Amino acid sequence: MGSLLVKGVRDAADFTLTGGTDRVGTSSVGLDAGLAAKLAPMEVTVTDSLEKALAVETDVVIDFTTAEASVAHAKICAAKKVALVVGSTGFSASDKEAIAECAKSTAILMSPNMSVGVNLMIEVAAQMAKRLAADFDIEVVETHHRNKKDAPSGTALRLADEMRSALGRSESDIKASRVGQIGERPKNEIGVQTVRGGDVVGEHTVFFLGDGERLELTHRATSREQFAKGAIRAARFLAGKKPGLYDMSHVLKG
Repeated sequence: MGSLLVKGVRDAADFTLTGGTDRVGTSSVGLDAGLAAKLAPMEVTVTDSLEKALAVETDVVIDFTTAEASVAHAKICAAKKVALVVGSTGFSASDKEAIAECAKSTAILMSPNMSVGVNLMIEVAAQMAKRLAADFDIEVVETHHRNKKDAPSGTALRLADEMRSALGRSESDIKASRVGQIGERPKNEIGVQTVRGGDVVGEHTVFFLGDGERLELTHRATSREQFAKGAIRAARFLAGKKPGLYDMSHVLKG
């Protein structure tokens, strides 16, 4: 993702790359960011600290790291009043609370999936749920590559939560696993199932299962490039915004 973001910023006429970071000890630290991304030199050195990178005046930081690192980066951006786009996943409730607190000091946009298509899918799924829920069961199935560390994906959980909210159901109605003698399916349950394997970039399907018919709403990512494009679009939206917590729905609405 770092390489794709560097390329995307290079190709965007209204963006200038001012810094880049990577984990301590990785081979890219100390390299020119362009060379690290297998591009032409960009005269920006990759550092091992966001604070070092922010020594140059910066409007927006784009963060695709880990939940732990993103919380730390949010605190740094809040202190420096720099806007932050977060594309990491795997956040706990306390992590989200910490980032929401930081958003009182600077603009922060969080999304488990920066794809414009996925975020439109989330909106459509919520609308479909409201129209179909009386007669249809809802299941979310997500598939990702074997190396993905969190499960279910943040996108799958967001899909389930947006549909749950649209239906006025409880958080306890979201069921992320089923094992053993579980009995009949509760009517209000929204299931979330995980598949891992191969090099799948990302696939999410919402099943609306009725008697005698079913509807399927699917998004398939075939390249990570659209995540970079969405993150850059989010950064463009966030620049100059007032402190607050935003998401991709705000970007889609302009």
